[in-house]
Amino acid sequence: MRKVTYSMGVSLDGYIVGPDGTFDWTDPDEEVFGVFTDELRGVGVHLMGRRLYETMLYWETHEQEPDTDYSTREWATLWKALPKVVFSRTLSAVEGRTRLATGSPAEEIERLRAEPGEGEIAIGGAGLADQVAEAGLIDEYRAMVHPVLVGGGIPFFPRHERRVDLELVHTRTFGSGVMRLAYRVKR
Repeated sequence: MRKVTYSMGVSLDGYIVGPDGTFDWTDPDEEVFGVFTDELRGVGVHLMGRRLYETMLYWETHEQEPDTDYSTREWATLWKALPKVVFSRTLSAVEGRTRLATGSPAEEIERLRAEPGEGEIAIGGAGLADQVAEAGLIDEYRAMVHPVLVGGGIPFFPRHERRVDLELVHTRTFGSGVMRLAYRVKR
């Protein structure tokens, strides 16, 4: 069965976006960017909400920019080719290899797991991750923890009143002070 993963950059105090709506502190250095690229290679489909979709539209044409370096072009090419599903109540159309979700996150994940296909089902965005976590469908949490305290904003983890036991599967510290943590949900 295809694994469902939730991966985002996060501040040390637990936020993916600060109280001012910015996340510039998550800009990766070359070493961290390489890990994001390697992780993207293992994704079979990416699920996201409208806000993240609109942010990521940038990457649909970025590899065509003449001053783009090799690693950025590689990531953009992988992203553009990746099938994506967007959950939105306001969008009527999407671009590229993207489709609008026709069901709830749980229904879409069930459908994707039943279809033939390889690679992880990646969840992007805290709002969508919140819904998927509430349904108990996240198999692995991956946090790229940045050495910054932002004091509020959009939290990485859902705020549900239930316990979820996790098992550490990977940790890596980068020269920039960023730390990657990956935890599998114990079932």
